[in-house]
Amino acid sequence: QVRVIESGGGLVQAGGSLRLSCAVSDRTSSTYTMAWFRQALGKEREVVAAISSSGEITYYADSNKGRFTISRDNAENLMYLEMSSLKPEDTAVYFCAATPVLDAPTYIFKRLDDYYYWGQGTQVTVSS
Repeated sequence: QVRVIESGGGLVQAGGSLRLSCAVSDRTSSTYTMAWFRQALGKEREVVAAISSSGEITYYADSNKGRFTISRDNAENLMYLEMSSLKPEDTAVYFCAATPVLDAPTYIFKRLDDYYYWGQGTQVTVSS
C-alpha cells in the first residue's frame, strides 16, 4: 500500500512563507505525476500546482502563479510546495496527490479524478 504523507503546515501571518513537504512510500515514485490540492472550509477541493514525474513540467493555478513553487526530489521520494506572499484566502487544508504514469515523464494532471494516491492533508492558516 502506497502512503502519501504531508507535513509543514501551520499558522502564518499574511505576507509570510511556508514550505510543505510530501513523502511517498513507494521507491518508484519517480514515475509518479504529483500535485498539490487544497480545500478551504465549505469549498470544493482545487488544484494548486502539479509537477511531472521528471520534474521538468509544472503547472500552477492562476491564483498561485508567482507566489508558489512546486518541486520534487526523486532521489528522496519527496515533493515540495514553497509558498510565499501568503494571503488569508490561501487558508485551507493542503493535500498531496500522486499517480503512477508509465513512459510519460512530462505528463501533468490537474483533475482530482486523475490521482490515485492521496495524503490526509495538512492545515495552512494565514492570519490577516
